[in-house]
Amino acid sequence: MLRAVVAGRATISCSSEPDLFIDDVACCDQYMAHSLAHAGLIEPVATGAIGDLVPARLTEAGVAALAPAAA
Repeated sequence: MLRAVVAGRATISCSSEPDLFIDDVACCDQYMAHSLAHAGLIEPVATGAIGDLVPARLTEAGVAALAPAAA
């Protein structure tokens, strides 16, 4: 999911329980999408009305989560 966000393929709903869509299709694991948002790894790029879909982006924490582990 995080890699799809990085690739610019993801949108997120403006909501307290944001849903994630990849290539305009709802993710099959919305619980994980909610967890990524609540953990501060993904966020909407802009505010919108409740239910609006806006592009998703990684936060700094999300970028760090994708960084390769140091050897």
